[in-house]
Amino acid sequence: MITPRITGHGVVVDFPVFNNSHRSFKKAFMRATSGGHLAQEAGNLLVVRALDNLDFDFREGDRIGLVGHNGSGKTTLLRVLSGVFEPIRGRVDVEGRVNSILDISMGFDPDATGLENIFLRGVMSGRRRREIGAQLDEIADFSELGDYLNLPVRTYSSGMLLRLAFAISTCIESEILLLDEWLTVGDSEFSAKASKRLQDMTDRAAILVLASHDQNLVDRVCNRLVRLDHGRIIEDTRMSVDAAQGSVQPMEDKR
Repeated sequence: MITPRITGHGVVVDFPVFNNSHRSFKKAFMRATSGGHLAQEAGNLLVVRALDNLDFDFREGDRIGLVGHNGSGKTTLLRVLSGVFEPIRGRVDVEGRVNSILDISMGFDPDATGLENIFLRGVMSGRRRREIGAQLDEIADFSELGDYLNLPVRTYSSGMLLRLAFAISTCIESEILLLDEWLTVGDSEFSAKASKRLQDMTDRAAILVLASHDQNLVDRVCNRLVRLDHGRIIEDTRMSVDAAQGSVQPMEDKR
């Protein structure tokens, strides 16, 4: 049996900036607006270094809170862990089944029905049609969309689309859960139901990696804090939650 684990060794991710005819202006602009920093140019190509030589080891039981300012590399790291981005240098090893809930509204075919999109999204996440069919009723019931599931999703409101996307994304059992912020979907009643399902998923996951700007949420959900700044890890602290006081205190890393 595989023990869930994620390790990274010297992970570097660059994003090229094309058509950089006014490079001096772009450098100043990027420094002012990007959390990443400008890497050395190869020829005339300017790149933004989103992740810079990261080393990390996430193990079973870890509830990692990724924190940092906008552009610090949180979402980029999540996308590397999910396999969306490949590092240009270094490597990431992932052991265990991954469910990444990053941009849940991506990947829908607007002309396909809600039911058809359930299967499309399931196949895109690497699941067999038989597996998706077994959970079809659960997804439909949770979404509360009823007969709208037989209509093309281009007829849906944004709220209906998010309900469907959330129902699909959260029906997948996984050992490693990647979250970009804690999702709130729909009206207050549906949002409460969605929050409970998300909490159940985080409780069952062997490893949770949550990127968030909400420090209170990180303190409540996570037992390890990883702070990024300009694509580098500047803090990696294990936390102990004092249930009586509701406070979070640093722990010595004994691994």
